[in-house]
Amino acid sequence: MTVRGEAITAPVQHRHGAIHRYIYSVGDASSLVIDSFKSLFRNPPTFNSVTHEIFQLGVKSFVIVAVAALAVGLVMAIQFGFGLARFGAKLYVPKIVTISIVRELGPIFTALMIAGRVGAGITSEVGSMKVTQQLDAIRALGTDPIQRIVTPKILAVTIATPLLTIIADLLGIFGGLLISSTNLDVSAYDYFFKSFEIVTARDVAGGIFKSVVFGFLIGTTGCYYGLKTSGGTQGVGQATTRSVVAASVLVVLFDFILTKGIWILEYSFRSGG
Repeated sequence: MTVRGEAITAPVQHRHGAIHRYIYSVGDASSLVIDSFKSLFRNPPTFNSVTHEIFQLGVKSFVIVAVAALAVGLVMAIQFGFGLARFGAKLYVPKIVTISIVRELGPIFTALMIAGRVGAGITSEVGSMKVTQQLDAIRALGTDPIQRIVTPKILAVTIATPLLTIIADLLGIFGGLLISSTNLDVSAYDYFFKSFEIVTARDVAGGIFKSVVFGFLIGTTGCYYGLKTSGGTQGVGQATTRSVVAASVLVVLFDFILTKGIWILEYSFRSGG
């Protein structure tokens, strides 16, 4: 009976332990966010430190974001173009491609590319500083690592992500234009005007707002796992993997939450109007 009882209770205890670790991680990450906000307002990072991080984390991510956005526009135009051609509705391709990229695909694909490149880079950099005791040295010199390292990185990713999203939107729409004008017999003139006659400022603002939230999540996740790194170089690799996975999951999860919230706000606005 004792062995049977242990066999039954062990998985339960394991689940409880996992739940406790998850709750602890959420609380610890929330504490990091609060400390970052306090540091931002009490002792804000220098302009040079933020612009340096924007260059390292944002500008150097331009190529991978641009390639992904252009590919998304090309693929969407091909799929919708040949699908709608069966019903003689190829003229709807510009509207479908543009609204999908601006509201959804541009922000989320940009965020996932940044999560893979920037999130991993932040975690490995901060984690390496943690295991080599550089963070302890910064504290010994009387400087707060949150103010010196964490806050500039989170702020830089939060600023760079919406800027890269705008570029990704334009390149995705341009990719759709290339396919439409060369394979679907839709002129570039018709594509351009049909694309932008359906997109509103609210659509663009919703996509940019999503990208701001995504950038904040990626920066915070990367710094959190970097600060929690232990176990030498092997621990840095494990923390980097966890950071990329967690950031990607958070981006997808919050994409649904924000999309639902924006839809509710739009419905309420229209109903009130």
